[in-house]
Amino acid sequence: MNGVGFAARLLGWWEEHGRHELPWQVERTAYRVWVSEVMLQQTQVATVIPYFLRFVSRFPALNDLADAELDEVLALWSGLGYYARGRNLHKTAQLCRDQFDGQLPDDPDQLESLPGIGRSTANAIVAQAFNRRAPILDGNAKRVVARHAGIAGWPGQTPVLRELWQAADQRTPDDRAADYTQAIMDLGALVCTRSKPACPDCPVAADCLARLDDRIAELPGKKPRRERPMRETTLLMLENHRGEILLQRRPPVGIWGGLWSLPEADSIEIPEELEELRAPESLIHEFSHFRLAISFQRLRLHAPGARCVADNAQTRWFTLDQALASSLPRPIRRALQNLK
Repeated sequence: MNGVGFAARLLGWWEEHGRHELPWQVERTAYRVWVSEVMLQQTQVATVIPYFLRFVSRFPALNDLADAELDEVLALWSGLGYYARGRNLHKTAQLCRDQFDGQLPDDPDQLESLPGIGRSTANAIVAQAFNRRAPILDGNAKRVVARHAGIAGWPGQTPVLRELWQAADQRTPDDRAADYTQAIMDLGALVCTRSKPACPDCPVAADCLARLDDRIAELPGKKPRRERPMRETTLLMLENHRGEILLQRRPPVGIWGGLWSLPEADSIEIPEELEELRAPESLIHEFSHFRLAISFQRLRLHAPGARCVADNAQTRWFTLDQALASSLPRPIRRALQNLK
């Protein structure tokens, strides 16, 4: 069975079993497809849907996003993780406003030149928003293609990725680009899952090399495992005499870049006259490359004129409600919510 047969079988399955009512499908515009594709990078559909709905309700068009303050964009992104995606989304909207008359370009090369848009995301936008043939390789499609074509090795390796792109291109039909793109993503998400795939329900199982060779569990190849180091930090919960919380904006690059957070203990000079309060329990937050052990120290400044001196001038007192409405990393939001 050739690539055309693969697409026909996949589309036939999708018409009956695929997802047809996702928010970015129901009202399909280039802007909504782009926002959804960026949110779906490294995040599952069920998690993305409520964030997507809130985001496009507040920013219904590209220029609305471009004209917004970054703080508001990141506040709506808060909890979704991988915050560089939110910053890149905002920057790309501004570039499209200024360079492309407020529209996303329909050329994959131009799309790839924009922040946060790689080859697969660019092709997914072209296929789904403009219904033009463009092979994709998001996480789900990589798994489907690696198994069906029997491509071994970790997809992060350049030769393996090159082979996957060739196989993806061979299987992509000339028409029904939007449907096919959604179909291969759905197959990976619903049937050809990472563990315990439902091969009896798969429309392309008959010539899947991973199934025929009994290699499903080993394809695609896994990233070489590396022990993630543990880092430690102490964050200060500083309250003034009005009950406001001191937050500090993180640097634009690095972890939680551009978000408001509790200041690190060694970045703040505090007065001596204060009261130590019961702090939230310590926690461990998982990043892709390391683990962070976070402990909290909660202090209250009683003197109205007491001041804190910070290494980073971007500090501000927030009421608790204002803090929770701002752009906070998930563990910081959870710690502050405990204060309520």
